[in-house]
Amino acid sequence: MSKSDNTGKRQDTRFKPGHSGNPNGRPKGSLNATTLAAQALLDGEAEILARKAIELAKGGDLAALRLCIDRLVPPRKDRPVSFDLPKIESARDAANAISAVLTAVSTGDLTPAEASDVTRLLDA
Repeated sequence: MSKSDNTGKRQDTRFKPGHSGNPNGRPKGSLNATTLAAQALLDGEAEILARKAIELAKGGDLAALRLCIDRLVPPRKDRPVSFDLPKIESARDAANAISAVLTAVSTGDLTPAEASDVTRLLDA
């Protein structure tokens, strides 16, 4: 096969740039083979495994204890933030509000991450 056999009419059958071979994509809700295999192995075993993890945790296994606690009390992602923020009616008021946010961080009323979230709201 020479180099010229890969040019011309035969190249028209390949995928064009920007065009997917599967424009609809993967069906919603479909699982990959590994996930399906894992689910099949665990079917009917979840209660037994959970009881074993609890037994291990009660026996002092720190990894099992951490697993149980993480499942019982998931980490909180957000919490209400309460601090005094001046009323915002104009762009000038937004600058005053950002100053209030910085003051709240400096006094320990807000964490820097919370201040960042509030500032993003003010920017919007």
